[in-house]
Amino acid sequence: MLKNFSRHFVISNDVVLKDVRKDIGRYVADSSRRAFLQRSLTLGGLSLLSGCDIVDENSVDTALSTISRFNDRVQGLLFNPSHLAPTYADSMITRPFPFNAFYGEDQVVVVDEADYQLEVGGMVADKRTWTVAELRAMPQIDQVTRHICVEGWSAIGKWGGVPFANFLQRVGADLSASYIGFKCADDYYTSIDMATALHPQTLLALTYDGQTLPPKYGFPMKLRMPTKLGYKNPKHIKAIFVTNTNPGGYWEDQGYNWFGGS
Repeated sequence: MLKNFSRHFVISNDVVLKDVRKDIGRYVADSSRRAFLQRSLTLGGLSLLSGCDIVDENSVDTALSTISRFNDRVQGLLFNPSHLAPTYADSMITRPFPFNAFYGEDQVVVVDEADYQLEVGGMVADKRTWTVAELRAMPQIDQVTRHICVEGWSAIGKWGGVPFANFLQRVGADLSASYIGFKCADDYYTSIDMATALHPQTLLALTYDGQTLPPKYGFPMKLRMPTKLGYKNPKHIKAIFVTNTNPGGYWEDQGYNWFGGS
């Protein structure tokens, strides 16, 4: 039954890492929250877990939201900031790497590098904007890791860029803050916890497979986190801000699990 629980129930680090190697299909999230409810819990059971009286659609939403918030807290406690996601040889890269967004590939945002400036705000000492050239001048690393989509597919890709922890230190971010928020040129938005932001495999990705990041993969920059499901990896990032108030996210505000990873 784990394959239908990825939005609403906790999956531990060890389970994720073991099962990614075996069968990513176990983590398929059901597209219907109602179908999830019908198959996995009785209304009475949901009421007991959430402390809510289940009498109508609004109370179901409230109950599910309560459980999701609980899962976020538990997942945060289980997260191991030194536990690395598996890496792979270049020969295992998925070609072509799939396009994925909340719109069609023909609607991909085209960002003009000459006009691009990354905004940095919130609880940081240096709030100046950054150009792509300045980001490229920072030390870069590569990683070949697996992208896991909540829709049930996975793909292995090679991403290169700036370790996000290094960037946060460079701008004088308050590393005791709770959240990092992202706003994107395609109107997408999301947020992550500070522990994930500081994970050594969390990258501000500027390249894909050794080349400048293509528009369909998020030019000029995307956040690449192999410890998170795909919807937590924003593309076309135009603003980053550090905060103690949870900024939510495009899919998270529609009922997806906020933590969204291992």
